[in-house]
Order: sequence, then structure tokens, then C-alpha cells
Amino acid sequence: MSLLRAKIQDVFNEPGCEKNRGKDAKARKEGCSKPLIPGAAAGGCAFDGAKIVLQPITDVAHLVHGPLACEGNSWDNRGAASSGPTLWRTSFTTDLTELDVVMGKGERKLFKAIREIKEAYGPPAIFVYPTCVTALIGDDIEAVCQRAAEKFGLAVIPVNAPGFVGSKNLGNKLAGEALLKHVIGTAEPDDPGPYDINILGEFNLSGEFWLVKPLLDRLGIRVRACIPGDARYVDIAGAHRARAAMMVCSTALINLARKMDERWDIPFFEGSFYGITDTSDALRNISELLVKQGADPEILGRTELLIAEEEAIAWKNLAAYRPRLEGKRVLLNTGGVKSWSVVHALMEIGIEIVGTSVKKSTVEDKERIKQILKDDNHIFEQMAARELYAMLSEHKADILLSGGRTQFVALKAKTPWLDINQERQHPYAGYDGMVELVRQIDLAIQNPIWCQVREPAPWDCQPAVREELPRTKSETVTLHAVQEFSGTTAADFGEC
Repeated sequence: MSLLRAKIQDVFNEPGCEKNRGKDAKARKEGCSKPLIPGAAAGGCAFDGAKIVLQPITDVAHLVHGPLACEGNSWDNRGAASSGPTLWRTSFTTDLTELDVVMGKGERKLFKAIREIKEAYGPPAIFVYPTCVTALIGDDIEAVCQRAAEKFGLAVIPVNAPGFVGSKNLGNKLAGEALLKHVIGTAEPDDPGPYDINILGEFNLSGEFWLVKPLLDRLGIRVRACIPGDARYVDIAGAHRARAAMMVCSTALINLARKMDERWDIPFFEGSFYGITDTSDALRNISELLVKQGADPEILGRTELLIAEEEAIAWKNLAAYRPRLEGKRVLLNTGGVKSWSVVHALMEIGIEIVGTSVKKSTVEDKERIKQILKDDNHIFEQMAARELYAMLSEHKADILLSGGRTQFVALKAKTPWLDINQERQHPYAGYDGMVELVRQIDLAIQNPIWCQVREPAPWDCQPAVREELPRTKSETVTLHAVQEFSGTTAADFGEC
């Protein structure tokens, strides 16, 4: 536990984090968030964050050492996609029970589970995740993994990120530390080249990195490792031979990018593949960084030709949507890099941004938003469901872009909604992804269902009373009874 505590303090003191550098020494030691309560940290703890970062490594086994519920709560919590191996989709857990804890069987059960995975699946590596329970009872995960690696002849990597040590974001960084200590640099690629790059913090949600990789292939740029989206263990092990790197989400793996730069001279920049302009800028920055690292400068000219060609196609495809969407108001309830990259992308085609959240966004993210929107009134740290509903029900936005948690707020307010978080079904990265995003927004806003749901319900409408048809005594009594029950008058019984 003392070693784990020291490692956590080291991650807290991340010099590459702008937010961390802005704190005094005392606040920096306390970290980014307060420690969570053991047993009450499900869905936002360090264990969850570490699993998010490492699970998309597709050809390894991910073994959770703890109670069954920990694996059940964390399995497949992002919509990452794989182009090959499916082992990462299989859940492995030691399923620790109260009896195992009392009898001290945790370490033996873990060793046995590693052996069974080795014999049944033969993966190149096994990632082992301790949880709150196994960390509190003192199971020596490092020793078990080392012994298993020697015994079975494969890499067994301990990921020391039990849930109670901190937030999901801290777990992201601890996962990066595990890769640095046990994986990256352990294998030498046989064909390193001057155009090799790493992409960090890209999860290949809905397969959207597959819309970007063909662009890099056309430029002769090879992705040595995409961490973690659609990754293979051997690619990550040889990632130290890349010449440059692009950071997609700095809040998750900034420590990984910085330390790879320090150890292996792999410079990096932060960019985005959302939107036409940002995608073009990312391609330019990658090429420029490679040239600084010794690549042939002719790649700069080829990059500009590719950008000009792809932008012309994208703008031509978007032209059909501009008359239908120009001036439409969008509210974003997301965070991180999407808080500014999606904003910039939508403003390119004339969509108005009435608000964007900056939850989980870095200081640099917030500065970008301010430069794009030119108005702090459209930026909010977080918005309660009641406030969100009030804004939508007052028709201050034509559509809400958010994650699945707030979709029912939009539906209750009878407002179109589109998922842009990790559960989304459509890829939005790159030039084609931008066209797809605009197409989905157009489909959502123009859907005829909204005209129907906004109309008064049939039971709120009553047929008009015709004067030329005299009522019988029984009809008059019934009408008065209905009026008395509903609180209406005869004048209310007209057409809706």
C-alpha cells in the first residue's frame, strides 16, 4: 500500500497538467479529487477509469481481482470497436467471496485464474486489476503477477488502481503508468521508420478512428500504436520507436505522453479529429512534427494536397444541409475535448451554440472554448437536470447533444436529442465523420415525430358544440358533470 500511495502522489504531481500547475503545493498534494469511500465508488472510481483506458486493447485478457459486481459494472463501458481479436469482450474475474476473504484465499485464487486463462486462451498478456476489497485486505498483486509471469511465460501486468484511491480520471493516469512500467519498451519492432506515430487517448468509439487512419495511410504515415483504441499488445510494447505522437484527450493520458517524450524523445501535441478545420490542423501538425524529427519535408506538400481534396469533398457534401441547419441552436452537455472540438465543428456550418458544458475539461480546453464562442455566458461548469429541462422546455435550443444520462430530460421537454458520448452508434471523426454528425443532427431536428408530440393530447381536445343541435336533458347533465370534474367551462369546449 505504501508503494501504491507513493505512485498516486507522483501522478497527482503531474507537471504536464495545466490545472495541477496552477495549484499551491498543499493543494497539489491533495490531488484532483477527494478519495472515494470503499464500496460506494462504482461508476466513477479509479478502477473504472483504468479499465476504460486498457480494455480496448483487444488481444489481451483483462482479469478483475475482486467481487463479481466490480467486473459487471465495468465491462464494455465504452463503445470501442475492434478490427480483429475479440478476447477483450470476454469477462474474467476471480469472483472473490466473503469466505475467500476470511480464509485468505485471494492470492491463490488469482494465481489459479491466471493459469486457467493461459491454458484456455493463450493471450500475449493478462492485465490484472485489483479492486477495493483486494487492496484493503492486502493481497500482493505485484508478487502474484511476477510469479505467474515467470511460471507461465507470458506478460502479467498489475494495474494498481483500486476504486477508493480516487476519481476516474486518476484511474486513467494510473493505467498509463502501468503501460509505462510493464509494457512500452518491452518489444523491439523490426521495421521502425521516420513516419511512425502514436495516437494517445483515442478509443475508436463506434470505429471512428477507422475514418482517420486511411488519411494517414495515404500520406505514408504509419500508426505504430493507437492507445488504446483497437490496439494490439505487441504494438503498444513497441510504441517507444515512434517518432511523434498526437494527444487526443489530455486529461486522460497526459502523463503517458510527457514521460514518453522524456524517455524516448517522442514529441507530442494535442489535437482533435472532430470537424473539418480541426482534422486538417491535426494532419498538418503531425506532418510538421515528423519533419522536425527528420522526415522528408516533401510530406508537407502532400499533406496540403490531401487536405484540399478532402475539404472540397466534405464542404460539397455539407452544402445540402446548410440551408436546413443554418441558425439552428444547439446545446451541448458533454465535456473534455468535445466541449470545444464539437463546438468548433458545428459553428463551421452556421449552427449557433447556445451553451456548452466544461465538465472534465482542462484549463486549455476552457481557453479554446472562450476563443471560439467569444462569450463566457454560453459556458457552464455543470447544469442540473431541472435547469436543463427548463432551458429546453422554453425552446432556447433546437437540439441537445449529450450522453445517455440526459436523453430523457430532452424527451420530456419534447426536444430532439443526439448521443455524442461513448455510447453513440455513429462515428463522427474526420471529414466523413463530420458529414455524418451533421446528417444525424438534421435527421433528429427534421424528424416529423416532434410536430406530433408537441401537439395537444387527444384527451385535452373536445369537439366543438354545434348550436343547431339541441341537447337533451341527459346530455346537458353529462356536460355539466364533465365541466365540474375537469374544472372547465362551456367556452373551453372548442377546437384545439
